[in-house]
Amino acid sequence: MIKARNVLIVIAAFVLSFAAGAFAQLKIGYINSEKVLQNYQAAIDASKKLEAESNKWGQELQKMQQQFKDFQEKLQQQSLLLSDAKKKEKTQEIEALYLKIQQYQNEKWGQQGEYFKRQQELMGPVIQTINETIHKIGKDEGFDYIFDTIAGNVLYAKDKYDLTDKLLEELKKNQPAKTSGK
Repeated sequence: MIKARNVLIVIAAFVLSFAAGAFAQLKIGYINSEKVLQNYQAAIDASKKLEAESNKWGQELQKMQQQFKDFQEKLQQQSLLLSDAKKKEKTQEIEALYLKIQQYQNEKWGQQGEYFKRQQELMGPVIQTINETIHKIGKDEGFDYIFDTIAGNVLYAKDKYDLTDKLLEELKKNQPAKTSGK
């Protein structure tokens, strides 16, 4: 029994020493994806387009909400002068407008709304380019792992392993030159 325990201790020590040697040879880096998205021109452009579209939809929503409010106020002001049938008709119009507003919000900003679809459309190619560039850096420089600090995967890392600026440099190198004809 003591001999078996000694054998297990020797095996465990061997495995631990082998694992420690293997981990010592790992090359690990990290990026700050938030910084990349804030500094990579393609991501900035895509975000601006998405924001412009969202603002346009927001203005339309505000018009609808103002119309709803105006209808409510008008009904309130005229309620004493209207017959019950006319009040019911106006109330139904207001309810229909309310439902239209709710539907519009869902179509634009709901889980499967236009905002989500446009975000995927505009940011999808940007994210793909970023990921391809990360893979290129990883392969070219022999990294075993590259983590993203924003995703919460890294609790501590030395600055020397931060690849964010290198990633931004690579992305800028491969970015087509902007034309000034706009």
